[in-house]
Amino acid sequence: MKIGIVCYPTFGGSGVVATELGLELSKRGHEIHFITYNQPVRLELLSNNVHYHEVNVPEYPLFHYQPYELALSSKLVDMVKLHKIEILHVHYAIPHAYAAYMAKKMLEEEGVFIPIVTTLHGTDITLVGSHPFYKPAVTFSINKSDAVTAVSQSLKDDTLRLFNIKKDINVVSNFIDLEKYNDKFTDCQRGMMANDDEKIITHISNLRPVKRSQDVISIFYNIQKEMPAKLMLIGEGPEREHIELRCQELGILDKVIFFGKSNEIDKILCFSDLFLLPSQTESFGLAALEAMASGVPVISSNTGGIPEVNIHGVSGFLSEVGDVADMSKNALYILSDKERLSTFKKNAKQTAEKYDLHTIVPQYEAIYEDTLAKYLITYNNA
Repeated sequence: MKIGIVCYPTFGGSGVVATELGLELSKRGHEIHFITYNQPVRLELLSNNVHYHEVNVPEYPLFHYQPYELALSSKLVDMVKLHKIEILHVHYAIPHAYAAYMAKKMLEEEGVFIPIVTTLHGTDITLVGSHPFYKPAVTFSINKSDAVTAVSQSLKDDTLRLFNIKKDINVVSNFIDLEKYNDKFTDCQRGMMANDDEKIITHISNLRPVKRSQDVISIFYNIQKEMPAKLMLIGEGPEREHIELRCQELGILDKVIFFGKSNEIDKILCFSDLFLLPSQTESFGLAALEAMASGVPVISSNTGGIPEVNIHGVSGFLSEVGDVADMSKNALYILSDKERLSTFKKNAKQTAEKYDLHTIVPQYEAIYEDTLAKYLITYNNA
């Protein structure tokens, strides 16, 4: 198949999943066309089966905000015609599904018919989409898609609760390439981050308020009072300055390492002993899954799709949002006993195995094939 993929080309979970999906599909013989405003961060190599098409948004003094949706729709029309793309897979209801539907209608005027698969990732539903200003557009975009998927059962439930949806929603979980998480680093590299007697605690996010990074600091503060430890913070965002000030106030700034946006997440996770994810909400919890794939147990909130990934008492522990005391207690329980920590590490890795891309990607292929077949029947009978 010739598949067009539209996503945000950033470090966020949706962009990572969309890029990894496209790359794996290309290995399975499909021709993939990424269509977005920048080359996706994980799209390192282009090949005969992987192509990138940049969406340019002309700047006009007339517009206070430049119309990206219009530029994207026009680009989709051009790329579908030029490369004979057979199906569009868009990640995020708005603006991507909205722009794809406009492209679809423009193409129909020229006798070109193409179905749209929309994947819901979370923010487009629980934060942006549920706002009254955007709700009609989100509802329209989902209902006009030819197939819809959600990355967790929790997100599917939220979507059906918040919107008047007339389409079936398939749950297709996020995934990871387990082969990338095989231990391949040496102990001397661990020594660059922490001493032998120090536990390594890790948090990865875009440091927005919804990630509750202040809770991360509070949990770590409680951990380091009981045992030698270092905190690895990966990511950039609006909370970073507040986090640094808080660390300084608590006198632990020398125990916290800020990596910013890093391409060495697998190396950091390889040596981590515990992962913290106390988010206010998560549609899935991809960062937790990446940690678990590296054999790192997870201390998390029990919100959204996280309980579908982090199994309480097996791969880590779940607590109510904001319950720093309980999260700290659970963290110390795992870290305080060497054999117990080893068991949780093993369990975390085993739990992550069901999310291997070789299990999940064929589910998307089946949806593409089914959607194409139904679409062709519909228009042949029209």
